[in-house]
Amino acid sequence: MYLQQGGRGRQQGRQVTNIQEMAEQNKCYRTALWTGCHLQMTLMSIPPCRDIGAKLHPDMDQLIRVEKGNAMVMTGNCPHNLNCEQRMCKGDAVFVPARTWHNIKNTGKCPFRLSTIYAPPHHPFGTVEYTKEDA
Repeated sequence: MYLQQGGRGRQQGRQVTNIQEMAEQNKCYRTALWTGCHLQMTLMSIPPCRDIGAKLHPDMDQLIRVEKGNAMVMTGNCPHNLNCEQRMCKGDAVFVPARTWHNIKNTGKCPFRLSTIYAPPHHPFGTVEYTKEDA
């Protein structure tokens, strides 16, 4: 299911879509699915035994949801001390407040698919990064 209407310039209009289905079809490391003035959704595909890398967003909150696969989310106060770990599987989500170091590692044998919401938007409108190295 996919419906998009309206939008001006770099802001997308209303959109109805099946996020889980779109995430499962996404083969790219990162794809910006929707970008508005105050919110953005991206989809990611992480290969087996790989991670997104330790990240901190100083001015934005983030919601990360598992759409397919298994992972370990790690959070902490610095990139070298992500001491809070939690396993995640399909349907699980983690809320990451601004200024929180975090990383997610694929613990499965298949590509791990996730959706993430940034508020405010983090990546340029229309971002498609085929590999982590492109990011």
